Amino acid sequence: MWNAELTCATGRPKPSLTYIMRLDNWLNEGRMDLGIRGRKAIVCASSQGLGKACARALAEAGVSLVINGRNRLLLDQTAEEIRQATNVDVTPVLADISTQEGQAALLAACPAPDILVNNNGGPPFRDFRDLDRQALLTGVTMNMVTPIELIQKVIDAMRAREFGRIVNITSVSVKMPLAGLDLSSGARAGLTAFVAGIARSVADKNVTINNMLPGSFDTERLRGGFRASAKHTGISESVIAQRSQQMIPAKRFGTPSEFGQTCAFLCSVHAGYITGQNILLDGGSYPAAF
Repeated sequence: MWNAELTCATGRPKPSLTYIMRLDNWLNEGRMDLGIRGRKAIVCASSQGLGKACARALAEAGVSLVINGRNRLLLDQTAEEIRQATNVDVTPVLADISTQEGQAALLAACPAPDILVNNNGGPPFRDFRDLDRQALLTGVTMNMVTPIELIQKVIDAMRAREFGRIVNITSVSVKMPLAGLDLSSGARAGLTAFVAGIARSVADKNVTINNMLPGSFDTERLRGGFRASAKHTGISESVIAQRSQQMIPAKRFGTPSEFGQTCAFLCSVHAGYITGQNILLDGGSYPAAF
């Protein structure tokens, strides 16, 4: 396996090409080849949480990335972490994607993405009676208008190349609305309905559009909600977390990694016959057969 004629500065033999190939095969043994190595992806709101998990999974599949966030330090740390772990090109773009300037910055960094993962923060927990017109418009812009605008900007080039994967990260609340998150639920449901027809119009060109609906995943956003509840109720964060887990049939929270790997599969060559679908990842929380 080693080529003894090639030595490094320490006197140790350098690995031969055969060894490198065998090592690569060993590292990837048991991992499905998604067929997207060398593709380019824009992953929105990906400096942390579920967006980061999607970016990492795509990078592991050999996809070069443009990642996005609004915290420079966190964004650069994530970019370097993914580079070191996967050896793919990662370009961080500091931008608010709800603005035209932010979207332009993303597309300047990656003018012709093969993959677009739409993700954005949602409106805070709030009684619907307290929502004024500006709050309503801001929420709809964040979670419906922004992903539609980005889809508009990339879909025709995907169609012309006869390959494109668009994944919208929405929420289980699209199917199971939660009081206090009415604006988020409504905006994301609006996006779901809007793209349903579009998905069918480009399916013949190997362009797919699907939605991922996360339930409770072990992220900072979830833990932040527990902290807020603990402060409001006086109940400890650990007790609130345990009670939340017990309400999930799987009796646990989802991991960002399993969410990211599902996203990567939907972006793969193997998922070309899946389009216009809402993929629930909620540990069985949505109590219905259909």
